[in-house]
Amino acid sequence: MDFADEALPIGELLDERRHLLDVAFWMLGSAVEAEDVVAEAYRRWYELPETERALIEEPRAWLSGVTGGICLERLARPGRRRPGPAEPESGVAGPKSGLAAEEQRRMLERQVSAVLLQALDDLSPAERAAFVLNDVFGMAPGTVADIVGQPEPTCTELADRARQSLRNRRGRPTTPRQHDAVVYAVREACATQDTGRLTTLLAPDATAFFDGGGKVRAQVRPVHGREQVARSLLTLLAPRARTTVDTHSVNGRTGLVVRYDQRVAAVTSLDIAGRQVVQVWVVINPDKLLPWNQAPVRPGPP
Repeated sequence: MDFADEALPIGELLDERRHLLDVAFWMLGSAVEAEDVVAEAYRRWYELPETERALIEEPRAWLSGVTGGICLERLARPGRRRPGPAEPESGVAGPKSGLAAEEQRRMLERQVSAVLLQALDDLSPAERAAFVLNDVFGMAPGTVADIVGQPEPTCTELADRARQSLRNRRGRPTTPRQHDAVVYAVREACATQDTGRLTTLLAPDATAFFDGGGKVRAQVRPVHGREQVARSLLTLLAPRARTTVDTHSVNGRTGLVVRYDQRVAAVTSLDIAGRQVVQVWVVINPDKLLPWNQAPVRPGPP
């Protein structure tokens, strides 16, 4: 293969490397380990015979799979020490002078996500891998199954268990009446595009997850912070022609169901502590919404 055929724009190369570092960081919680894992992934890439590399249609997808596999191996090591979010090598210390604006933003993002990373430490390696690859990076179910080494239904179960474990960690339980009141208020704030009101309904460290399953152009990374989550929800739930937002039972508690042309397009569940939303889970994956569109869904009270 001619060298010119392998050449890629520098921006694409750097973006690929950043993506791999993000995958490794989220799975391991350590910036230093992430660098080591990505170096190993690239080493394995260049160790492939040139003819074999030429057959790989999507090198980034191949590298992502290898990176995830290496991380899973490390998570499964007996007695593996997991760095806490405050440790210098974890990559969540305050930004240093002279860093570019993009790197400063990433440092802040890691600071905000430190609580979530710490929560992930309580999951099994397989649960953490399934959750991170599916919910954080929106990888296709088949890709997640290949990395985790389990069938797709098993990976779905692992990710569901991880989500439930994270939910169980968050804050004080609410009564059904308290929960419903917050959900109705969120729906109203979204319907009226009241940014101020919605922001007050979200906890300062609120996190939103968007599950598009790689089949719609959903946000592939969690959104952190009340202002950022508010903007995402206001955009997603903005009142538009042929779009409606209703309350409905989701996973046994009141949530939000978005319809477009009378078909369910998104299902949102809210984890609430006290009077504020701490986590938002938005399912936009058409495959997971099939059951919602096979039978009429009656809206709850306004």
